[in-house]
Amino acid sequence: MRGVDLYEYRSGEGPEVVVLHGGPGAHHDYLLPGFDLLARGRTLVYYDQRGGGRSPVGRDVPVGWREHVDDLEALRSIWGIDRLDLCGYSWGALLAMLYAITYPRRIASLALVSPAPAAKNERLAFEQNLTRRNATPELVAARSALSASGLRSQDVAAYNQRLFELAVSGYFHDPQLASQLTPFRITGRTQQEVWNSLGDDFDLRPELARLDVRALVVHGDDDPIPLPSAAATAHALKGPLVVLPDCGHVPYIEAPEAFVAALDGFLPNESRVASRGS
Repeated sequence: MRGVDLYEYRSGEGPEVVVLHGGPGAHHDYLLPGFDLLARGRTLVYYDQRGGGRSPVGRDVPVGWREHVDDLEALRSIWGIDRLDLCGYSWGALLAMLYAITYPRRIASLALVSPAPAAKNERLAFEQNLTRRNATPELVAARSALSASGLRSQDVAAYNQRLFELAVSGYFHDPQLASQLTPFRITGRTQQEVWNSLGDDFDLRPELARLDVRALVVHGDDDPIPLPSAAATAHALKGPLVVLPDCGHVPYIEAPEAFVAALDGFLPNESRVASRGS
């Protein structure tokens, strides 16, 4: 497709909801098994975005935001879906917003979970929060203990797992829950090219405010991405903001019941589609 092979995974049965993973440069696996809690009465369509996971590309292949948006539009056409219901997580939520303002007539609904800031000037606060959370005495001590443990020479798999947990702990309200996150890798070139392609002063909110689309924003109250950022995005889209208490950036692990409750009534469902048709 467009000279790029994209890996696709489907879960559930019923109306299709396209799930956009975070990153950029990551892959869909780390959303599992948590996101599949939503695969009841609907089909969740995941794919690895270009330049990450099982959708690698050559170094001469562009991987900026426009390529990601046009990939999604090409997939929509291949799937034969007139208007997409999108559920975007973190960077995937920003990708959903970029798609919506580029192809507004191809959007049925936007569900944005832990959305990345829709304006460049808000990223600094997120980065500062994450740096502070990664520098707590507890995490510094845990990294030192791992380094001194000798585990790397004894059990490389266990060492890498613990290293990953410590690397993502700052995203969690309860860092102990980091052990439940499926490990993933970021392709650095893809990540950097996406952010570079957005520019130094992007702000999607004026264009989001012009959209006429069903929208929902779900955000943890202890996400390192500041809650006012998510609130501003919800306000621009004229949609509700659901705030999950005692929850960081990974609600499908930290607050699975509240995560499902927030999204299940919003996303298309087989029973609701059937009732509208009767």
